Amino acid sequence: MDRVSKLAQQKAVVIFSKSTCCMCHAIKTLFYELGVSPAIHELDEDPRGREMERALLSLGVSPSVPAVFIGGRLVDSTNTIMSLHLNGSLVPMLKAAGAIWL
Repeated sequence: MDRVSKLAQQKAVVIFSKSTCCMCHAIKTLFYELGVSPAIHELDEDPRGREMERALLSLGVSPSVPAVFIGGRLVDSTNTIMSLHLNGSLVPMLKAAGAIWL
């Protein structure tokens, strides 16, 4: 849990992902298209990935990936991110966190 918390503070946007997950790819693409340069942690490529995945599940992220932190705060996964984007809340949240300057 401590590792996830520390990594979540690393940048304005932090994404815990798996390299083979199509929803993870979609979320990463969305952030790139918005001009965000997130820190990405591929759990399936990290020796401690299983441990981090369990920590994310204990935080209530289900499924465990993609798990998105904005400004160090857990925003959740695909459904929440897409809902925020569609209702116009995501960009202001990213601006407030210092992830973009539009």
